[in-house]
Amino acid sequence: MLRRLLVLIVPLLVALVAALGVPLAFAVVQGETQQTYLDRLGDASRFASLAENALASNRLTALHDELQRYYDLYGISVALVGTDHRVLANSGPPIDLSQPALDDGLAAAFGGFRGDTDQTVWPWEDTQLVVVEPVGRDSEVVAAVVTVSPTDRLRGSVLRQWGVLGLVGLIPMMGVVLVAWPMSRWVLRPVRRLDEATAAVAGGRLDTRADEVGGPPELRRLARSFNTMVDVVSRALRRQRDFVSDASHQLRNPLASLRLAVDNLAPHVSGDGLEAQRIAVDEAEEMGRVLDSLLAATRLDSASAAEPVELDALLATHVPAWRALTERADLAFTVDVPSGLAVQAPPGGLGSVLDELVGNAVKLSGGTSVTISARPDGPWVDLHVVDDGDGLSDEDRTEAVRRFWRSTQHQNVAGTGLGLSICAELITSAGGEFRLDAAEPHGVDAVVRLRA
Repeated sequence: MLRRLLVLIVPLLVALVAALGVPLAFAVVQGETQQTYLDRLGDASRFASLAENALASNRLTALHDELQRYYDLYGISVALVGTDHRVLANSGPPIDLSQPALDDGLAAAFGGFRGDTDQTVWPWEDTQLVVVEPVGRDSEVVAAVVTVSPTDRLRGSVLRQWGVLGLVGLIPMMGVVLVAWPMSRWVLRPVRRLDEATAAVAGGRLDTRADEVGGPPELRRLARSFNTMVDVVSRALRRQRDFVSDASHQLRNPLASLRLAVDNLAPHVSGDGLEAQRIAVDEAEEMGRVLDSLLAATRLDSASAAEPVELDALLATHVPAWRALTERADLAFTVDVPSGLAVQAPPGGLGSVLDELVGNAVKLSGGTSVTISARPDGPWVDLHVVDDGDGLSDEDRTEAVRRFWRSTQHQNVAGTGLGLSICAELITSAGGEFRLDAAEPHGVDAVVRLRA
């Protein structure tokens, strides 16, 4: 946000300086050009006065000497041009009278008027300043004085003044930019603190609160609303944890007593009663499994962190149990995981997720093999638990991660329908992705994608 604010402020400041500086720069060019033109016009007027007297007395030697001294002193070429465009006197290099600007100026001068007085010399234009002054007035014009001035000094003066204007504008602008950085940080400090508090709460630190004292009134109101929201969430999570604790304590003991009582009925029943007693034992066990799964699913809502997990160490502790499980089911078991991989996984949860996936493949797939593999994919690592069983339809693979979902072909298999939903929530809480894909040529490919 700080960079975006500066990106908004600095261009506006540059545009403001440009809006003030461009007209000033134009005014400097106009002023310098006009001042130089007036100086040259004064000189040309003096030469026109001298030329009028010289032409009247037919003595041009003194005028020629005056023009030569002027050229030697200022380096400005001067010519006295008659109405027949013949040069009567000159100093400096010969002036090309065929130039369009000079030709127009002479035409105006011979008509009794001055030439173009609205000249602008820009610093990048290597041009000359031409001044044409008539000798005589109105219908008595007998000649014209032409001065052709180099504009090096004029353009240099304009550039120097532009440089001064640039510095005058740049220094305050840089000062404002330097001040804008700490000022913007100061203005955005409440926003930054609120963002830090939000990140802390998202990381599970529910005792974090935003600052309700500092900052603008709008942010203080937002901070109060945020703190109220955190209080509500904290109370809800606390009640949830209390419920989990109470349910664990209050339901486990009655279920254990019920199971024991039903087991103890076995010596006292016979005939059809034995079958009913066995069904009651199975139902009690199923109730225990459902309770454990519900409690595990409830605890997931407070789990949102991730920690580094080395796959080598995890596999070393779980592969023997998986191998024994698949051997009892007469399934081939393969592990294809490169060494040295580590992932950001839910704390203590990745092993349970893989246990559930391997158990489902053994119990539900109806296949002949189970394969666990892992492949790095840029910043991610993909873990695959693949079986070659009957597989699931596209719709069933989508529905399988919902709570209590059971496939129609597995309705009579022991289970609660919560295992895959718990796996998906665990992986998602760690910033990963869980999905079920179709395996080739048949079967299910359970994919766990976690950050490396």
